[in-house]
Amino acid sequence: MDTRFEPAALDSIVVSGLGAALALPCPSEQYLKTPKNRKFMGGQDHLGVCAAGRALESADLNPAKLGPNAGLFLAVGFIPFERADIDALIKGSLEGEHISLRRFGTDGFAAVNPLLTFRCLPNMPAYHVSACFDIQGEYFVTYPGLGQFYLALSEAVDALTSGRVTVALVGAVAHQKNFLVAHHYGRLQRPVPESDLRDGAGFLVLERNTEHTARGGPVRGRLLDLRIAYSPGDPFLEEMQFAGVLRGCPVPDGEFGSATLVVALAASKSCTVRHELRARDGILAASRWELS
Repeated sequence: MDTRFEPAALDSIVVSGLGAALALPCPSEQYLKTPKNRKFMGGQDHLGVCAAGRALESADLNPAKLGPNAGLFLAVGFIPFERADIDALIKGSLEGEHISLRRFGTDGFAAVNPLLTFRCLPNMPAYHVSACFDIQGEYFVTYPGLGQFYLALSEAVDALTSGRVTVALVGAVAHQKNFLVAHHYGRLQRPVPESDLRDGAGFLVLERNTEHTARGGPVRGRLLDLRIAYSPGDPFLEEMQFAGVLRGCPVPDGEFGSATLVVALAASKSCTVRHELRARDGILAASRWELS
């Protein structure tokens, strides 16, 4: 895989909105069409809804009228889970000193809130964002790192330039201040300290120039260059190391995982941002942005 979008294709797209949510709790209630859906929402869902709502407000788009011409392209971070819930699940699944699949399916599973699985699934942020903002067009959900955000961005650009959608919400969400995600980062060959982990979500609104000009929408920036390649490795032989370089804007304070780039873009203006990446899953990517 080696993809570089032609300048003419990128010139046909404008960044009309930017939004981020950088901490929990965040006021997602103001965007919920059905308030009772809150009981199904976890931290990553609240972050995603807040960031998407702020991006649409930045773009001066009416979320009630997005419909089938709007698409959603989202990278979701590592699955979150709290220590107390894991402990209850394990305790209920033990038979002597060992995990029993029989007890897991009865006592263990019953020991945790039955709504818990809804709050952890990687596709749930996409559901809540699409339900809140009437996104009826195509969607793409991937998981769990910053390289995957580039795949979501690539899919959005392709959908826009081919005319399959006229508006694309492109974002990432990472709920990382919890036991399970901290445990993952801590067991890497080059561990990330738990104190560096941050919760966050960010969204871009990308539009085709033709429709954007017709509605007289704001211009928040342009995507000037986008390149993606893949360099495979054998994870059983050596852990692939992460490397990222961000220039032209303030570097986010802490580790925002899949949301790192879009969080940085949402916090920047009147600058040219360059980003280069080598992700742990072998994705090599680079982008250049001009923000108004």
